[in-house]
Amino acid sequence: MTSATRQPGTPAAALPARLIATDLDGTLLRDDKSVSARTVAALAAAEEAGIEVFFVTGRPARWMNVVSDHVHGHGLAICGNGAAVVDLHGGPGAHRFVKVRELARENALNAVGLLREAAPGTVFAVEQTYGFHQEPDYPKLHMEIPDNLLPAEELLAPDGPDAHQPVLKILAYHPSLDPDAFLTLARLAIGGHANVTRSSPSALLELSGPGVSKASTLALCCAERGISHEEVVAFGDMPNDVEMLSWAGQSYAMGNAHPDVVAAASGRTVANNDDGVAVVIEQLLANRMP
Repeated sequence: MTSATRQPGTPAAALPARLIATDLDGTLLRDDKSVSARTVAALAAAEEAGIEVFFVTGRPARWMNVVSDHVHGHGLAICGNGAAVVDLHGGPGAHRFVKVRELARENALNAVGLLREAAPGTVFAVEQTYGFHQEPDYPKLHMEIPDNLLPAEELLAPDGPDAHQPVLKILAYHPSLDPDAFLTLARLAIGGHANVTRSSPSALLELSGPGVSKASTLALCCAERGISHEEVVAFGDMPNDVEMLSWAGQSYAMGNAHPDVVAAASGRTVANNDDGVAVVIEQLLANRMP
């Protein structure tokens, strides 16, 4: 079994990079959601040098159009904080799910109930492979119209809407709690029923299956390719990136990163608006020159 946790204090081996794993929002993407020409060139140069590039994001597959024009090589992305591995070669709306690590409905219902009790006023949305559903009071946080407006308990029922589709993650929003305090409270309340993280500046949490994270799915993908964690270079900016940055042999917190991300990473680069990912890739490639 591949571990997604590097032992504290274990130095990363000085091995050449074979895979780059990068978050999107706040990391690879600028604040206007664009990919700069410099970053496009750096990604292409990495692939040309034989380094695989994985986009590793909390976004659902249908939101991957921001990078669909920049898919090289294998064209795979890890979406939903590790809940799915998606082939992007088909372009927007034509993606193929290669691997799905679902949140069991029983676990999801337990997590919803525990969080309702621990943080009254929490409202929920349900993310599935091809659907998005939300409670009536869930705010308009996303750029889409939900497929259904129902209480989470009905959305997650065995005979609920799109019950044949796997649940990838639950979104939990609180209108007044501090985001980090909400994350801590939810992790204590939910325990092992789900993995809880966040990537939004608001009090919006993301609940995945137990043990499902960017790090654990990336570890599975690397094991399939015979790539060790020492050969991975990772980039991120928010708490949902912490495990991935702790696991990778080399990792970089963006200049705009959350303090927990800075603490987890082995290095730091400049902010996303200053092309921090490209800066590191250019240096990596320069160091490989004979």
